[in-house]
Amino acid sequence: MSTHQEFLRGLPKMEMHLHLEGSIRPSTAAALAHQNNVMLPPHDKVEDLYHYRDLKEFLDIYTAVSDSVLSADDYRRITYEMLESCASNNARYVEFFFSPQVHFVHGVSFDTMIGGITTGMDDAKADFGVESRIVPGVNRELGPAAGEELLDMILARKEERLIGIGLDFLEAPFPPEPYGDLFARARKAGLKVTAHAGESGPAAYIAGSIDALGVRRIDHGYHVVTDEALMRRCRDEGILFTCCPSTAAVTSPWTVLDADHPIRKMADFGLRLTINSDDPPMFSTDLGEEYRKAHDLLGFSPDMLRRSILDGIEGSWLDDGEKRALSVDWAREIDALIAEFRSIPSLST
Repeated sequence: MSTHQEFLRGLPKMEMHLHLEGSIRPSTAAALAHQNNVMLPPHDKVEDLYHYRDLKEFLDIYTAVSDSVLSADDYRRITYEMLESCASNNARYVEFFFSPQVHFVHGVSFDTMIGGITTGMDDAKADFGVESRIVPGVNRELGPAAGEELLDMILARKEERLIGIGLDFLEAPFPPEPYGDLFARARKAGLKVTAHAGESGPAAYIAGSIDALGVRRIDHGYHVVTDEALMRRCRDEGILFTCCPSTAAVTSPWTVLDADHPIRKMADFGLRLTINSDDPPMFSTDLGEEYRKAHDLLGFSPDMLRRSILDGIEGSWLDDGEKRALSVDWAREIDALIAEFRSIPSLST
C-alpha cells in the first residue's frame, strides 16, 4: 500500500451513510441464498450480482439480496462483516441504516432482526473496537401507514442503540411531506431523524425534508446545487449532507467524479458534508476507497477531508460531551497525520 493510501485509510473516520443490506458481500449473499433456498437474479459469478445502471435497477438487486437474510444469525453475520470492513478502514463510529420493511414480507419479525443485528454489533465492538448505532429506514414507496407501523415496533423494542429513523428508497414520485406526522412522532419520542433526498429527486425534496420532517441531516442531497437559495439556507442552518462518491456516479445524474461534481461544489460553497460508502460491496468500494475518490477525483485537499470528518462528529447523534471529546482528540490526530503527509512533497496536494 502506498503512503498516499495509508494516509487516507489512516484518518480516523465516522461512517454515517451505510446500509446494512447494501453491505452484504457477494459471497455472503450467495451463501445465504443457498442456505435459505432463495433464488437470486441470474449470474455467472457472484460478483456479477452487483451490476446496475440506475437507482431503480440497484434497488431491485438490493431487495433480492435482502430476501436471503432470514434468521437472527444471518443478521448477526452481515452486521459483523459490515462493521469489520468499517474497522479495516479506521471507521471508529458507525450510524448505519437497515430496511426492516423489505424483510417483513418473508415473515421475519422485527425482534429477530434487532436481536441478530445487536449481537453482530456486540461481537464487532469486542473484536474491532468499533462503536455503532442503528437507523431503521422507512420505505417511502410503501406509504405513511406502513411507516407508522414500523415506528410502533421501534418504540416498543426500547433498544437504546435504535437511535433514529431515515426515509429512503425511490424518491420520485414519493415526496417527503406525507411523512411529516410520522417524523414528528419519532422526534417527540426522542429519535433522531434524517432523509434520503436530492439524490435522484429534485432540490424541492431536500427543502421538503427539512420543513416537513424536521431533519437536520440530508442523505446524498446533490440536487441542492441546482437551487442557490436553498444552498445558502442549508449553509446558514448548518444542515449536514452525507455524501457517497461511488454511488453518486451511478444513482444521480452526475456520473463523472471530478472537480465539477456536486459533492465538490457543495464543499466549496461551505456546506457541511461527510464522505461515506453507502452500499460498498455493491459498488466495489469501501470507506477508504471513497476517501481516495474524494481526494484524487473530486480534489478534496487534506484540510477539506479534515473539515468533513469534524463536521461528521458535530452532525452525529452522539451526545454533546462525546462530540466535544472526539473533536479535540481527532483534530489532534488528523493534524499530525496531515503534517506527516505534507512532509512528502509529491503526495501533499
